Amino acid sequence: MTGKRQVGMIVGIIGATGYTGSELVRLLLGHPAITGFSLASVSHKGSRIEQIYPHFLKLLSAPLKEAEDVIAESALVFAALPTGVGEEYARLCFDKGVPYIDLSADFRFGGDEQTYEAWYGKRYRYPDLHDVSVYGLPELNRERIRGARIIGNPGCYPTGSALGVLPALAHGIAKGAPLIIDAASGITGGGREPAPAYHYPQAADSLTPYKVGSHRHIPEISRTLALCAGKAVPVIFTPHLAPMNRGILSTIYVPLSEEWQVQSSDTAFRFPPSPLIHEKAGAIRGCYEDFYRNEAFVRILPDGLSAATNRVRASNFCDISIHLDASGSTLIVVSAIDNMVKGACGQAIQNMNILFGFDEKAGLSGVPSSF
Repeated sequence: MTGKRQVGMIVGIIGATGYTGSELVRLLLGHPAITGFSLASVSHKGSRIEQIYPHFLKLLSAPLKEAEDVIAESALVFAALPTGVGEEYARLCFDKGVPYIDLSADFRFGGDEQTYEAWYGKRYRYPDLHDVSVYGLPELNRERIRGARIIGNPGCYPTGSALGVLPALAHGIAKGAPLIIDAASGITGGGREPAPAYHYPQAADSLTPYKVGSHRHIPEISRTLALCAGKAVPVIFTPHLAPMNRGILSTIYVPLSEEWQVQSSDTAFRFPPSPLIHEKAGAIRGCYEDFYRNEAFVRILPDGLSAATNRVRASNFCDISIHLDASGSTLIVVSAIDNMVKGACGQAIQNMNILFGFDEKAGLSGVPSSF
């Protein structure tokens, strides 16, 4: 970027009437530097945002325009579009010098077109844009985000998974064996026009695994962890659909390196667990606290408290709790995020704040709702 705007920004949102687009509007309404919105929607062009989402009445009245008009009048553009749709808008923004934050998978793989094509069945139209794009996980890539012109906002599952594992990789706590990630997401992850499995009669009162062994977030999770570890990190990932509107809870099983295992023959599956296990868990928790010491939105929970989605609802927080199995050989990390906020829109705004030199917490300081 050339020069940073500090106040009075008009932000553009392409795809403003989907769940993600409307959540961006909701959060940005509380941002002190944002004074106007330019909104685009293909499906509702000509209407106004408050007609589609009446909860914006008396808070925002804005027409829904063509995407090209939004790009022409905005200081920054968020794209809340299906994967494979936004590249043309990224091209227009890049050529006009307008920063572009993409919330689809289009810019999450940098120049690795082969992986993107293998998992999404699409090829890059503008490879040069991908070569300069930055993966927008602030806790890993903050310095690169500061100078980015195109940011690929991380996926929701990869965010909860990566934040739960990065310290274990950075401190050599994790062994080289595969990490096992079981994660459950709320129904809003299916979007405003969901597949039949996401409708209430199908999703209520049922916890359902889906895309077992083949979910598109697997390569993104692996790639992110490899960036931290400096080598490939095998991952076994299974997503589940949970009967709740919001949230992702990830339970991550991390085989411990020999240095971090509890080295005592009498601890195997002993109950109550040996004090050595409690001591080792405390040491690992200390490593996590140190890793995230300066991160405003990551909370390492105290001993005895497990991460839960209801304590991060509607917030940009990621809560992480640390546990060891009874044998002392496996670290169990539980992370909780709101899939619509830290898993999507809040993280996109956090990236905007870094990019423009705003307070990183601007627009994101709301207290979580626990019920």
